[in-house]
Amino acid sequence: MKAKLIDGKATAERIRGEVKQAINQRLLEGKSQPGLATVLVGENPASKVYVRNKQKACAEVGIHSVGYNLPEETSQEELEALVRTLNADPAINGILVQLPLPKHLDEEKVLTAIDLTKDVDGFHPVNIGRLAQKGREPVFVPCTPAGCMVLLEESGAQISGANAVVLGRSNIVGMPVALLLVKADATVTIVHSRTKNIPEIVRSADILVTAIGQPEFVKKEWVKPGAYVIDVGINQVDDPNAKRGYRLVGDVAFDEVSEVAAAISPVPGGVGPMTIAMLLRNTLHAAQLADNA
Repeated sequence: MKAKLIDGKATAERIRGEVKQAINQRLLEGKSQPGLATVLVGENPASKVYVRNKQKACAEVGIHSVGYNLPEETSQEELEALVRTLNADPAINGILVQLPLPKHLDEEKVLTAIDLTKDVDGFHPVNIGRLAQKGREPVFVPCTPAGCMVLLEESGAQISGANAVVLGRSNIVGMPVALLLVKADATVTIVHSRTKNIPEIVRSADILVTAIGQPEFVKKEWVKPGAYVIDVGINQVDDPNAKRGYRLVGDVAFDEVSEVAAAISPVPGGVGPMTIAMLLRNTLHAAQLADNA
């Protein structure tokens, strides 16, 4: 059996098309153009690439984007003051403060300062809190976890009643995706660096989501035949035959796990494109919320 490929690139393209169509319709109806502000503090190279890609995607679907690139030494007061200014700006529907922040800044205070209805990254403590509570709905769901769920649903995974295992417990992916799986009626186990018998636990999974940043950590023998595997990891490994001297791999040994899984997302081309697609969708949703405010 060869696993079905979960094509995040194709799904993301479709979502981008839907967002673009909805924005065009908004403008025809005389409604405002959705606006997104990105805030980048410091010179983190990966963060710079992410922000640039987000701004490019906004331009392609008709979202007005404004970028704020702040120096590494920006103070807590200066960053929070910028957030408050953006909260008050009616042309800005979404505010995205790129994480991680420099160590001297209090991430939680910054995220809490963002208006709940502009929290398109979904990391405001109230949004995460609602995600964790039965019968409550967040205004926004974090983009990468939301993208994982869309890929699972579209791949045909039966989430309700499934045993799901999440490798990783980060605030950005691991914990929110675990909460979303619980919300979808899966029974969820979170695996982390202190977990015992990791291969045995992983093998119990009908649905496996990996987000630990360990190249090809999950082996074929760990995966239950017929499992649905979503690989969030993006890792560089040296490869002298590659153009840049390295290639990107996930947390899952893709070729061998493909032999036993029912479906698997590739790296690259799986979850990555979905993150930006869900951000665009969240920004459109923020603009729609503002229509009714």
